[in-house]
Amino acid sequence: MITVPCNLCGRDDYRVRFPATTEPDALRVDAFRCTHAGYGHHPQIVECRHCGLVYANPRWPTDTVLEAYTSVEDETYVEERHGRELTFRHHLRRIERIVGPAAGRALLDVGAYIGVFVEVAAAAGWRAQGVEPSSWAAAEAQRRGLAVHTGTLDSVDLPPESFDLITMWDVIEHLSDPAAELARARRLLRPGGWLVAHTMDISAPLARIMGPRWPWLMDMHIYYFDRRTLPAMFTANGLRVVWQGTQGRYLRLGYLATRVGGLNAGLGRLAGAVVDGLGLHEAAVPVNFGDLITCIGQRPF
Repeated sequence: MITVPCNLCGRDDYRVRFPATTEPDALRVDAFRCTHAGYGHHPQIVECRHCGLVYANPRWPTDTVLEAYTSVEDETYVEERHGRELTFRHHLRRIERIVGPAAGRALLDVGAYIGVFVEVAAAAGWRAQGVEPSSWAAAEAQRRGLAVHTGTLDSVDLPPESFDLITMWDVIEHLSDPAAELARARRLLRPGGWLVAHTMDISAPLARIMGPRWPWLMDMHIYYFDRRTLPAMFTANGLRVVWQGTQGRYLRLGYLATRVGGLNAGLGRLAGAVVDGLGLHEAAVPVNFGDLITCIGQRPF
């Protein structure tokens, strides 16, 4: 484990927000699956006394985290594809109301996983591609004929100023250095290009009410942004914030039951039995607890 300064203001002055609930060396690759339900298992989480950024500290080294994401496999995510497609179509409509329609413009999805958003964006007329560190996930996308590169923004050779839109869906909270990643993304944007980041909001009412029981406190999450620190991170890296808002997602009821089970095993079994009994396992429903936010920024012309 390593101790790091604040990624937003650079200070090394913090208060402990949530004490560690796992052993310091207990990193498991499966804890880095997107669909992992290891709620409540996390290293120490602190809050910067100067800018308010919340982050895991101490945390695992960058190379260790990247190795975990490179090795991870997640068949459950494949099973949840339909819900993800509905979610991304909804999110893309919101984006296009701000940035305009596709019109053949170039889009890059960072942390594309199995390429669901790349496929949705391509169907809407974007020249879409993605980057993804998981060898398994990138191969899943490539098998569907999608232009998803295996690697990260730091390792994949992409021309500067070549994209009109870059998206990061549930990615920025996993990064060892979000500021550096936003700087890389900015260099890849054409002047006037757009960047979208979607993540958890640790200042949301639900997060404040649940405190240490908030389910997004997990091993895989390194940074916890809110409505102040996420725009501040954009601004600090040369992006003008244009829109920020709460956005939910679509989940299959069967999958939602497994998420409930991550919080309470007995309640999860009951929810699963009810969903299966009613034959609604594959039904997708909109879910929005108000603790997921999207921020849209623009690179100045």
